[in-house]
Amino acid sequence: MHKFTDFPPWIWNIPGYFNIGVACTDTHLNTARAETVAMIVEDDALGTSSITFAELALRTDQFAQVLRNLGVKVGDRVLIRLPNSLDYPIAFLGAMKMGAISVPTSTLLTAEEVAYLAKDSGATVLVTDAAAWNVMAGQITQNAADIANLNHVLVTQLENVTEVKAAALNVQRLEDCMLAIDKIAPAHTTKADDPAYLVYTSGTTGYPKGVLHAHRALLGRQPAAKFWFNYSEQIQDRIMHSGKFNWTYVLGTGLMDPLYLGKTVIVHEGKNDAQKWLDLIQKHQATIFIGVPTIYRQLIQKTSATQADIPSLRHYMSAGEHLSDEVLAQWRDRFGLDIYEAVGMSEFSYYLSQSKYRPIRPGSAGFPQPGHEIHLLNPETMQPVTVGEEGMICVKDHDPGLFLSYWNLEEETAKYKHDGYFFTGDYAKYDADGYIWFLGRKDDIIKSFGYRVSPYEIERVYKGHPAVADCAAVGEELEKDKLLVVIYVIPKPDAAVTPDDLLTYGKQHLAAYKSPKTVYLAKDFPRTKNGKILRKDISPNIATSKSSR
Repeated sequence: MHKFTDFPPWIWNIPGYFNIGVACTDTHLNTARAETVAMIVEDDALGTSSITFAELALRTDQFAQVLRNLGVKVGDRVLIRLPNSLDYPIAFLGAMKMGAISVPTSTLLTAEEVAYLAKDSGATVLVTDAAAWNVMAGQITQNAADIANLNHVLVTQLENVTEVKAAALNVQRLEDCMLAIDKIAPAHTTKADDPAYLVYTSGTTGYPKGVLHAHRALLGRQPAAKFWFNYSEQIQDRIMHSGKFNWTYVLGTGLMDPLYLGKTVIVHEGKNDAQKWLDLIQKHQATIFIGVPTIYRQLIQKTSATQADIPSLRHYMSAGEHLSDEVLAQWRDRFGLDIYEAVGMSEFSYYLSQSKYRPIRPGSAGFPQPGHEIHLLNPETMQPVTVGEEGMICVKDHDPGLFLSYWNLEEETAKYKHDGYFFTGDYAKYDADGYIWFLGRKDDIIKSFGYRVSPYEIERVYKGHPAVADCAAVGEELEKDKLLVVIYVIPKPDAAVTPDDLLTYGKQHLAAYKSPKTVYLAKDFPRTKNGKILRKDISPNIATSKSSR
């Protein structure tokens, strides 16, 4: 009842050997797509740049050889902290070509957060741009003893690398290293189950946790190409993505998946502006647009555009947070087309989605894509729930799109992967027609503007402030479907600290999307008899003062 009964069964074809880097680049050599543009980057400061599939194949080969020449071994981790740029796919795919594990990270992270990820992942190489390195160099150097594994820094967009030399680190200009390559070894022959990339997500321990994916993850997302993307066989699709590559949502939909199928990707680096998306869509005649609900809301509220202004676009997609019924209705009225929503997670990319093959039921996540065995279970009894009953979303552990393990967290992996299933921690219910209604997690993770934010990570940072006795980070609803990260702080007795001081502290120690937008001072929190904070009962009513930005 809960399957696409009007379609033939999905048949997986997972080869014994497969490499994401090769599949996204070399596969298109000696074909008509070789000279097709693979990616276009529109940078507010640097202008427009592009690369063909043939050029991308060569550049990723060169990057792989740079790593070999540095002594990087198969299975070593390569930490990538780059803005949207052509260097991103070159580094991300090139590292996997030589058998290393790519570790994408956000440009929003602070230097100390990058240092933590470098240490936790055991990365031997950091790839970053000059602007970021000039900011990070001091912090990374100061932490050199704690991240002794990190030996090399490859810097992009830099004319003169001498200004960022750092003790104990081999800092080089990436372009110089690439130009010095005169001989390139073949790509490493990886098994489909071999580790390919490591992404970090908010954890419940107060620290980000690594999610390790295999090369087969790319193949595991192929049902989405048919049942969410709506690619065309008649034209060369041009996908405009509004996100940043470090996010798993964008790594999949805006990098690996379309490149694997030979499509053209268009991304932007710079200020997020509603009119900018319209201008870029028109300039590049994009056929598919991918965003988050916030972007669609801005396009409705801040522009007067209609479908007539962007006639090349024929398919709109959204994920990251729930698309409200209101935004969908307004979009249909203004543009006359649907926005197709999907649900995914760091461990298992967009496996639920709406589809052109079934009418959208506003509020529903659509259906599990064919090929993915999705069960709603009572995790205590392991029995399926009935129609209309809440159950945890559980995935058969042989699904090729499923992650391998949590990095260096065997107990955490065993907690969620057992008895033949991956227990996502997310809950949902089916209606009588087989539509799935996503309910989310029953833990405390905050979903704010498409980001998953761990309150424990925020609290861990704030508890390091000398004036903080206790604190609790929660999500505060600004308006419908707009959730902000805020924190309630109990100061230590006689501590001379203001909410403004604590706002500034958050900005200094946390990425912008994690740092609280409001700080409330409080005397105590609602608690259980055992002293556990009752987050659901925390509200501005308990505050004695506040500051917002």
